[in-house]
Amino acid sequence: MKDLPQHESPAVDVAQLVAQHQLSVWRYLRSWGCSPQEAEDLTQETFLKVLEKPFEQLTDAATRGYLRTVARNLLIDRRRKEGRQTNIQAVENIEQFWVATDDRKPDELLGLLSECLDSLTERARMALEMRFQDRKSRSEIAEALQIGEHGAKNLMQRAKQQLRECIEFKLNNES
Repeated sequence: MKDLPQHESPAVDVAQLVAQHQLSVWRYLRSWGCSPQEAEDLTQETFLKVLEKPFEQLTDAATRGYLRTVARNLLIDRRRKEGRQTNIQAVENIEQFWVATDDRKPDELLGLLSECLDSLTERARMALEMRFQDRKSRSEIAEALQIGEHGAKNLMQRAKQQLRECIEFKLNNES
């Protein structure tokens, strides 16, 4: 059996890379609105791309940024093939958040989110919990809160905006 040519110095230890960054890539894709299964598929594709075209790891932050770029490009390509458009402002907002939180631990970020959720009105918090935790439809949320569907949509949009502003404020004002 013939030996395959060996690279003199592999740029990336893929097993270590996957172990260290898989969850972060998956969460990044979920922040884009991917379903858990789609995020799983795209996370695997991201690491396959890295196998095909290795890169040199410089810093953890640079590696995370590179992996996010690969994952984002795969997602955008997939959405284009499906005929779905990508909101450029959303791209910038999501990327800014991930860059700002690059050095934070997930538990720290979840703590900030929890604090910000506590600052919402009970009704707004309940609407978001029904939508994102319980996976209720807008009509189910509207019925539970005894408001119209448009009212439920507006309530959740305002609540998400308040959460975004609260988290950004906390990230920018912590020492």
